[in-house]
Amino acid sequence: MLQKLLLRWAVLTLAVWLAAYVVPGVDVHGGFLTLVWVALLFGLVNAILGPFLRLLALPFTLVTLGLFALVVNGVLVAITAGLSDKFEVGGFFEAFLAALVISLVSMVLNRFTSGKRR
Repeated sequence: MLQKLLLRWAVLTLAVWLAAYVVPGVDVHGGFLTLVWVALLFGLVNAILGPFLRLLALPFTLVTLGLFALVVNGVLVAITAGLSDKFEVGGFFEAFLAALVISLVSMVLNRFTSGKRR
């Protein structure tokens, strides 16, 4: 179980790095350890506030056929940037794009790293 948690943390770290690399206006100031810290902070924000925000946004998510979930993820990225002085996001559009990149990269890498194959 610890191994799965560490693997998901590594995947999230890579996803945050790629989002900072690809999306203009998203920056992680520092080295590898700062990137790992930002990924941990984002994971904690996502685990603590994510379910509450997703529950509040459920009607909008249903009406938009799930697309509003990306807006919620963008809000979670913005909250993470607000909590860390090493992680900067230029605005909501940048947070939305970073959330999209993080979600896509995490989804693809978690599929490849999970033990279950279809």
